Amino acid sequence: MKNDLPDIAALEALLREQRAAYRRAPYPSWDERAAHLKTLREVLLDSRDAFADAMNADFGNRAKEESMLAEFLLIKEEIDSALRHGKRWMKAQRRATSKWLLPARAKVVPQPLGVVGIIVPWNYPVLLAAGPLISALTAGNRAIIKMSELTPRTSMLFEQLVAQTFARDHVAVVNGDAALAAAFSSQPFDHLLFTGSMKVGHEVMRAAAEHLTPVTLELGGKSPAIVGPHARFDYAVDSIVAGKVLNAGQTCIAPDYVLVPRGKEQAFVERARARVARMYPDFARNADYTSIISARHFQRLERLADEAREQGAQLHALADASPDPHARRFPPVAVTGAPDTAALMQEEIFGPLLPVIPYDTLDDAIAYVNARPRPLALYLYDDDKASVGRVTHETIAGGMSINETLMHLACESLPFGGVGASGMGAYHGYEGFVTFSKMKPVLTQARFNARGLIAPPYGWRVRALLRVMMRF
Repeated sequence: MKNDLPDIAALEALLREQRAAYRRAPYPSWDERAAHLKTLREVLLDSRDAFADAMNADFGNRAKEESMLAEFLLIKEEIDSALRHGKRWMKAQRRATSKWLLPARAKVVPQPLGVVGIIVPWNYPVLLAAGPLISALTAGNRAIIKMSELTPRTSMLFEQLVAQTFARDHVAVVNGDAALAAAFSSQPFDHLLFTGSMKVGHEVMRAAAEHLTPVTLELGGKSPAIVGPHARFDYAVDSIVAGKVLNAGQTCIAPDYVLVPRGKEQAFVERARARVARMYPDFARNADYTSIISARHFQRLERLADEAREQGAQLHALADASPDPHARRFPPVAVTGAPDTAALMQEEIFGPLLPVIPYDTLDDAIAYVNARPRPLALYLYDDDKASVGRVTHETIAGGMSINETLMHLACESLPFGGVGASGMGAYHGYEGFVTFSKMKPVLTQARFNARGLIAPPYGWRVRALLRVMMRF
């Protein structure tokens, strides 16, 4: 954040500036909102090569194709969907009126909340800045975005482009360290959206509570994949591995562990090894595999693997390469026999380690998932309709994909959000519009109505009316 004032004072001044601008124009027209969305679409897509280069430098290695598929294609689809549907979402929604309130009319009127705060993580820095911003702009809000300090080149480019594209009192980006992030979450925004770890999510929610700021928290967690009794086994393994190795597992909805029918563990490992070999031939020199974001995160993955091995787990390398701390390349590893007490089984992994856990019956698999905090995502591979129905209705997760991983996030018409320990609230599509709107209920009473019949002084007439009303 470029300012002569200290960063926190500048942030507070920026919030006041945006709030004053909101009060001057609290309800932008659809044409204004659509113009903002089109402008955002143009600047991000025109700069996608520069962003891909910046992310490649920030990560140490990240394929341009991966950035295009996992970030910019989703941004384009989200904006296009908002442009198709946003005008309809803005319209007042008629609601039914109780017979005792007739001839009154009821409706819900969507209104912009005001100034939205967005805290962005490092793993998909452009997507997770732009996605909430799209919802906020569609709902008619102003926004301040705090980018991650772990992706400095990407964050600075995003700040520069936003500053060149939007008025400061409309959309602004701030960059800074953890102290600025803490100050950011304590500001009196009209809504605060945070994407990141559960640990930091606790801190954000505590800080937001000071001003009773409503929050949307996207926190991740240990998302399970279940290879069901009637799964197409090879397809299931291939799909789970593809979901796990995207961005080297640094994805909030990556499959964190996989449940397989007992006796299938080794078959899973062998098929997974073959799949990795097909995806990343000559792994050690393959440029398509993403590096781990920092030395600290790399060392954490090493610690998780080493501790699991020391506690009796078996580590199965899925690529012919060793971890490279210099390049921060951590090859995918399947883990069997990990005890539940291992940190690997307690913490969100956020990397290419994949515990493989056997189960005896589908009941056991469901019970295993339900005994743990509710995940951000759940993946089921099974072609049996009854099994699919059971897992769908007997487990709770932020989102679910059947015979697929990750792609429920790419469906812009579906809400994206957590539940319980994996977060609260949702955005994307219509649900994102609602998240960043006050859906104001409005009752309009007709000139001639019966309201006076139930007003004091209470007597025989009111008592008689109550008897009639309570019978219907």
